[in-house]
Amino acid sequence: VILNLKYALMIERPFWQSRLEECWGEAPIVWLSGVRRVGKTTLVESLGTDRIFYLNCDLPRVAEMVRDPELFFRECDKSIVVFDEIHQLEDPTRILKIGADLFPDLKLLATGSSTLAASRKFKDTLTGRKRSVHLTPVLWDELPAFGATLSQRLHRGGLPPALLARSKSVGFYREWLDSFFARDIQRLYGFRDIHRFNALLEYLLRQSGGLHEVTSTSSALGISRPTVESHLQAMEVCHAITVVRPFHGGGQHEIVKQPRIYGFDTGFVSFARGWDPLRPEDYGSLWEHLVLEHLQAHNPYHPVRYWRDRAGNEIDFIIVRGRDEIDAIECKWDPSAFDSSALRRFRGYYPQGQNYLVTPSADPAWRKQYGELTVKICTPSGVRVDPV
Repeated sequence: VILNLKYALMIERPFWQSRLEECWGEAPIVWLSGVRRVGKTTLVESLGTDRIFYLNCDLPRVAEMVRDPELFFRECDKSIVVFDEIHQLEDPTRILKIGADLFPDLKLLATGSSTLAASRKFKDTLTGRKRSVHLTPVLWDELPAFGATLSQRLHRGGLPPALLARSKSVGFYREWLDSFFARDIQRLYGFRDIHRFNALLEYLLRQSGGLHEVTSTSSALGISRPTVESHLQAMEVCHAITVVRPFHGGGQHEIVKQPRIYGFDTGFVSFARGWDPLRPEDYGSLWEHLVLEHLQAHNPYHPVRYWRDRAGNEIDFIIVRGRDEIDAIECKWDPSAFDSSALRRFRGYYPQGQNYLVTPSADPAWRKQYGELTVKICTPSGVRVDPV
């Protein structure tokens, strides 16, 4: 395991490095968020020790170092200042504001497991001074760099320590769940009952990808509806779940409220479901999760939705590129299992936009006619969404 972790430190992640640089081109502060062990610190270190001044804000001495922020920044001889776990500092907003306003040549990077606004210490969310990057588990197109197979990625997940391990360790996932509650959820929200929280999170992981209804979840777990709702909000803010909301045009025959909830990582989904080893019928569901993560990472300014009508016709993912440009994305482990009937129904409502069938075997991509519909069959890398 130690050798694997040392190897992880040497893996370049150019997509994420480029995302950070792009954000710095727009604002002086980048907020890098992502779940514990996803690789935030390693990504930061890959920017080059000659460029970064790294501060681990868990250490008490760091608070003393930045007690006078203006003096600290003036004496800094690096082009990038990194505040890892910045929410541990007493007044992080003030420090970042001074750095951004008085030292415009500096690039500032702050990390945390949640979105910036989750911490009560950030009364000002630094509007106009910052851009946000959500670091996901290892992406589809990063697998060659990690020397991992797609099957390993689906089974073990995309947290580098788990992906690079020689085998799947139950202890890793259990320890992570306990640590996530203690170090992230409890600190931010003050929740006290780890057993109730983890029971809900593991329930959501087992149901991952399905339609979610708060009342039925509350009844199944014996947890009050307000508790379920508050815990769900905390999980979403801290990136443990992704809530995919329905797309609709206000039609009476479409689902307009009920979301689908996805677990943040395929390794934890397979762990919660007891899928060890994976069977052939397991791959399709996990593949859908991997496609979602790819869409989130490569199209951060386009929220991912899903579509479903009351007759049960459903499109896995929807991306709205404009008022009349609505892309439909279907995920299939085996493209021969694709049924175009739901897509035809969807295009009856929304005729304009690209149609994608995303499958791991479609490299190079090709196009196929399904009646009057043209569908691009491709890997996740073949889905193209124009910038906002």
